[in-house]
Amino acid sequence: MPEISGETAPGFEAVREAFAANLAGGQEVGAAVAAYLHGRKIVDLWGGSADPATGRRWERDTLQVVFSTTKAVTAACAHLLAQRGDLDLDTPVAKYWPEFAANGKDRIPVRWLLTHQAGLPAIDHPITPAEAIAWDPMVTALAAQRPFWEPGTEHGYHAHTYGWLVGEVVRRVTGRTIGTFLAEEIAAPLGLDLWIGLPKTEQHRVSRIVAPPIDLNALTGIDLDALPEPAREVMRAYADPTSLTMRSMTVVTPMLNHDDPNEQFAEMPSTNGICTARALARFYAALIGEVDGHRILSPDTLAAATAEQVSGVDRILRIPVRIATGFGLPTPDAFWYSPTAFGFPGYGGSLGFADPATGLAFGYVMNHIQEGVPDLRAATLLNAVQNAIKAGSAR
Repeated sequence: MPEISGETAPGFEAVREAFAANLAGGQEVGAAVAAYLHGRKIVDLWGGSADPATGRRWERDTLQVVFSTTKAVTAACAHLLAQRGDLDLDTPVAKYWPEFAANGKDRIPVRWLLTHQAGLPAIDHPITPAEAIAWDPMVTALAAQRPFWEPGTEHGYHAHTYGWLVGEVVRRVTGRTIGTFLAEEIAAPLGLDLWIGLPKTEQHRVSRIVAPPIDLNALTGIDLDALPEPAREVMRAYADPTSLTMRSMTVVTPMLNHDDPNEQFAEMPSTNGICTARALARFYAALIGEVDGHRILSPDTLAAATAEQVSGVDRILRIPVRIATGFGLPTPDAFWYSPTAFGFPGYGGSLGFADPATGLAFGYVMNHIQEGVPDLRAATLLNAVQNAIKAGSAR
């Protein structure tokens, strides 16, 4: 069996076994998992390789890019400002960001940025990676952009633009970038290894992403009519490079490469959050309760933030989703489903979530991106955690 480092609370030894099995079975290259229960750490494990090319091992302080798992962290920054009375989620964005009023967007409330209802998942003229890193070109383009649907009437995943939209509101309200606000107001008090915009001094700790090349033309030539519904509808959207679905996924052209240190140092609040699993779980634990005397959101703020706002088939993803105000809500078929759970998964497998009803906060990060196959890594780990909790409750 592979060598696993870290610790589990008594009764949670099966989580270590499940984690070791994932590594031994070749599903992982390097990964970490952590969990808190009622503010107390119960699981903190890591193992494997942080960089197969050099043989660098995954250590206790290894960091990982978590892609869209970042979105919940961005949402928490906005809700903390709302809790303090500095931001009104139901006030038009243009009050804080006057240029945003262009092209009929003067009445879009801040809330619709967080619920993916603003109609701004894409930009008419794609942004280059250098422009995305620079920040201002992206937010200038978004301020000028005409919505792709009547805001508030539909919801569609703002895969990339979400972070710049919410992040610019935070910057206008506070005078600080969202990465600075996160570092000073959330990460520092809790001692979190969690960043949007990585300090250059920490880059040596980042694990290298292990992923097959992304082929945007992979669906070309597939007989879509031979597919069953609803798969046909989903695949049709992804097979058409002119569809709004594909335009939303290719806002930045050529595609971003979050292994690039320059992208890690930049602030891309939809996708380039970098953290440990421990920090991710601790972040969620501090959303639902106190951790070492610190809590991020009050119970009332959290309840409002995690209440379902929209549900149904997503205009961009073409699958059913449930959305709170910036946080994702699991559909009943999701392995992390609970009526009270909230969180966000990330491209390739990462996941952070919490369930106030049970007091569980969970973080899983990994460098091996899995596509095209059922990804049961996080599900296996979570199942082991939940079984241990049930067994402990029964004793």
